[in-house]
Amino acid sequence: MNLFQHLRQEELRHLTRRHFLRNCSTGLGGLWLASQGIAAGAGKLKIQHDPANPLGTLAPSFAPKAKRVIYLHMVGAPSQLELFDYKPTLAKYDGKDCPQEYLEGQRFAFIQGVPRMLGPQFEFNQHGQSGAWISDRLPGLVKHADKLCFVKSMQTDQFNHGPAQLLVHTGNQNLGHASMGSWVTWGLGSDNQNLPGFMVLISGGRLPRVGASLWGSGPLPSVYQGVQCRSTGDPVLNAANPPGITREIRRSALDSLNRLNSKTHRELGDPEIVTRIAQYEMAYRMQVSVPEVMSIKDEPAHIHEMYGTEPGKESFANNCLLARRLAENGVRFIQLFDWGWDSHGSNQSEAINHGFKRKCESIDKPVSALLTDLEQRGLLEDTLVVWGGEFGRTPMQENRGGGSANAFVGRDHNPNAFTLWMAGAGVKPGITYGETDEMGYHVARDPVPLRDFHATLLHLFGFDHQKLVFPFQGLDQKLTGVKPAKVVEGILA
Repeated sequence: MNLFQHLRQEELRHLTRRHFLRNCSTGLGGLWLASQGIAAGAGKLKIQHDPANPLGTLAPSFAPKAKRVIYLHMVGAPSQLELFDYKPTLAKYDGKDCPQEYLEGQRFAFIQGVPRMLGPQFEFNQHGQSGAWISDRLPGLVKHADKLCFVKSMQTDQFNHGPAQLLVHTGNQNLGHASMGSWVTWGLGSDNQNLPGFMVLISGGRLPRVGASLWGSGPLPSVYQGVQCRSTGDPVLNAANPPGITREIRRSALDSLNRLNSKTHRELGDPEIVTRIAQYEMAYRMQVSVPEVMSIKDEPAHIHEMYGTEPGKESFANNCLLARRLAENGVRFIQLFDWGWDSHGSNQSEAINHGFKRKCESIDKPVSALLTDLEQRGLLEDTLVVWGGEFGRTPMQENRGGGSANAFVGRDHNPNAFTLWMAGAGVKPGITYGETDEMGYHVARDPVPLRDFHATLLHLFGFDHQKLVFPFQGLDQKLTGVKPAKVVEGILA
């Protein structure tokens, strides 16, 4: 065997089925592509990133309203009936047996038998010129009532936490699908080449049920998945060099690795190798940029007071301040998860009259500060802030096991209706969209399924949700899935 034959054999050995099907334009490969509908079709966006710069900025399809998102997810689903969806009629039914029509054909996580109705547990008042009803649990947020766009008719078809959280963030209740942040970052790239385009911050002491799947990239290239940051220790694992390794040594080692990867790329022509080189270079730059951006110690005293931050500790307040710093440093999608909102009443920490009150106290000041800070810095006009959970809570008190004497007050899961609010780029300020029935149980007007919310979010970034697709497993994958979805025009500024 001569040298040419040997090199050719090595090249074929590294050829994967995916490469074969992608590169073979006639014969078997062409027939398979045609049968799967993956050939370049009319109407689909051609998202083409430079492999050497996969986070390079791309233009959207039309003029966007939003440049970035700060998404605040309250893990466990806060009760809309104690915060934003005021139902005086429900108060009149407090303690009475639940009407049978509210039970027939419904699926519950824990309610059994005939539960009793549970009236609002806190006082509500109207605020701002908009007259938004907000409970006394959020005294800081009420100052921003006229900035908020409440959507009180959100709907989901999942009533367990894990699948419901996946549906909110990936558009599908099953594992393995790309998250909102990945779609947006893949479609637009990022404005800062020294930081990931999609960053995730966690508080509350626990990860969400399905963990990193909520910020995964699914079939999209992995460079677009969220990067989880920590509130204590190194912000990103392995960002710091180990003892005895200087930045100069790291640079020399990386140069050697890049030469090897470049040689392999010349031999095989696989674009993934170029992307790998780019990711190593990004990691090297992050060793300087991440510690600088993720340190809040140098923020002035009045900022720490406004947010209620404590540098060095894990807290939602710290993460809200970090979100502002990431936003002003060009990060495209900033995702905050705060654990501890599952208010079943099965114990003190999950009781509306105990743990829920503490959770409200922990978020009210920092969320209010974040909105103030973004507005003062001119960032709110092109930053979309979203707040919500994965579903709502029932107007009935949870009676786990069928009993009626609960030591603590709680509500079960309610996928039929929940409240989400948005502020900033592209949404109407000071409005309420949609309405629930007099008990706050079902949507009475203008339902917004999650796929419509996803279509609206992509629209704010300048994309038609039907055209932002990625071919995978014989289907044009979309954030909005295969069911019909529409932009919620009524909330757009």
